[in-house]
Amino acid sequence: MTAARPHRWAWAEIDVGAIAHNVDVLRHTVAPASVWAVVKANGYGHGAVRAGRAALDAGADGLCVALVDEGVALRTAGIDAPILVLSEQPIDQLGDLLAYRLTPTAYTERYTRALADAALARDLVDVDVHLKVDTGMQRVGVTPDGVATLVAALDGLAPTLRLGAVFTHLAVADEPDHPATPEQLAVFDRVLDEMVALGAEPPLVHAANSAAALAFPAARRSFVRAGIAVYGISPGHGVDELAAELHPAMSLRARVALVKPVAAGSHVSYGWRHRFEHDTTVATVPIGYADGVPRRLGTLPDRPGADVLIHGRRCPIVGVVTMDQFVVDVGQLDGAPVEVGDEVVLIGSQDGEQILATEWADRLGTIGYEIVCGISERVERVVVGVGAGDAAR
Repeated sequence: MTAARPHRWAWAEIDVGAIAHNVDVLRHTVAPASVWAVVKANGYGHGAVRAGRAALDAGADGLCVALVDEGVALRTAGIDAPILVLSEQPIDQLGDLLAYRLTPTAYTERYTRALADAALARDLVDVDVHLKVDTGMQRVGVTPDGVATLVAALDGLAPTLRLGAVFTHLAVADEPDHPATPEQLAVFDRVLDEMVALGAEPPLVHAANSAAALAFPAARRSFVRAGIAVYGISPGHGVDELAAELHPAMSLRARVALVKPVAAGSHVSYGWRHRFEHDTTVATVPIGYADGVPRRLGTLPDRPGADVLIHGRRCPIVGVVTMDQFVVDVGQLDGAPVEVGDEVVLIGSQDGEQILATEWADRLGTIGYEIVCGISERVERVVVGVGAGDAAR
């Protein structure tokens, strides 16, 4: 990511001021709980270091990542805040995890003992461990019945390791009327009561992702792990209203590379899947599926057409998106001829009109997370917004 002018006629703008705004909204929403920002997957495509700095500057107390390498990159960039690695990692990476002061997650005895061995080899003591409990996601985590055994194993490894927190992950928090979230929280609370009875009350407890942070006050606990909401995207339509104050942090933009007339009855792009019913004008846009614009975006006959913004008006994508380019019908822009170099907004705002990442997601049958994470590294990131100078470091 760079604050300079992009080198190609396709780029993503990252508004670090929007990230700061979103963290501030979340902090006020979940108080007295605090906010830890999830910056895995390169900050959901926004840039982990810049997103992390913006979130911390706005009052987040910590960061969360999925991989050791992601945490190392944050430390190498000079970020000194707590960084939680959200799952157990390969044993051969524990040296880096400890050397870079990353906070480990554990949910198996084997991993916990390997972590203790790695800490002993470095003469470390009081390494905080966050125990993850599987309350129904059934992805990773110790089962509720296995918590007592794991707590005893951890206690036996003191003072090298110590219990720093207990957490879980909620599977359906973006559907507030679904019974799963209250059921998961009830299981989690029973686990916490059992731990207290065992004399192992955790210093910190966390359960809420973005959706739960917005919709379930009972899930907020010590802090919330906010991911997609930090980037201004609703976690799901069930919480859209609760996410209304968030500002999208990413926009995807390009410039028109070619304009030409086409005749009625002619076709466009691979497979000739679009036939022009009338004489019109088309514009070629130099960005494609290698950049994260899905190939099928403009060719789903059972769903409304996908648009881009040119001159503040919606123009439909015609034909399949190719690896590096796609074509837009601009014939309806009477009185405002489109020219080479005109700005095209794929995701974002232009002259009062807006296209959200969730619009793409709805059309493609997916979620906004996948859209922004899918914008490839080939697309240059340009940092904008309040604090852009600091974030571009």
